[in-house]
Amino acid sequence: MRSATILSALMAALLGLVPAQSTDVPVTGILGNASIVENNPPGIIYTATFPTTQFFNPNDPRGNVKGSVSAVANSNGIGVAFSVDFSNFPTSGGPFVYHLHAFPVSADGNCTNTQAHLDPYERGETPTCDSKLPQTCQVGDLSGKHGKINTTEVGDHYTANYVDNYPSTFPGIGSFFGNRSLVIHFANKTRITCANFTMAGKSVGGTGQNATYTASPTTSAPAQFTGDGTRNAVSMLTLLTITGLAFFW
Repeated sequence: MRSATILSALMAALLGLVPAQSTDVPVTGILGNASIVENNPPGIIYTATFPTTQFFNPNDPRGNVKGSVSAVANSNGIGVAFSVDFSNFPTSGGPFVYHLHAFPVSADGNCTNTQAHLDPYERGETPTCDSKLPQTCQVGDLSGKHGKINTTEVGDHYTANYVDNYPSTFPGIGSFFGNRSLVIHFANKTRITCANFTMAGKSVGGTGQNATYTASPTTSAPAQFTGDGTRNAVSMLTLLTITGLAFFW
């Protein structure tokens, strides 16, 4: 009787740890769909700027893709505003895609060392991201959620501004990208170039628009998969272990 009572209480607690997921939205990640981050520090600006030499073809006479991505949290701490500005794309191989990757670019500039997309909920790349359901996409799949770059339509200069609710500027959680990297790919997923994010400073007013800031680079190593999804998984595993022990009481 005592074991049954303990088991019931533990199972109730276990179910309480499972993130609520709408029955109308498919769950694509092993740890659930992505959660909206609500405690981003407002005004902290992170930027990633591509180097002058291309990773895919260092001897390309046209040089590397030019441009950068800057990102700053909204003033209420919910969502990150991204500003994308790219140009000088390869003349073929598009549409081009770009992502936040899990690790920074190594000192030798090897884009392969950035490893996979930022994916704290362990979704993987299949199925393809549905931009209408961004919470079901990989956190780092920016072009999947906000559009690939088709230079036959937009020309050689691509700009975009959007808010993404799932990447974070809050250090220490799995969706934090401030000490990770940005990679741009050909359509066949070959990596063209990459760049590390660094903290550019803090904007006046917390929006990053027309603001002055002081530089403060980020140098710490990425904290891997420590977001809400992972914390829930660890807690669930602990409770399952305790539940098993309850049968022996």
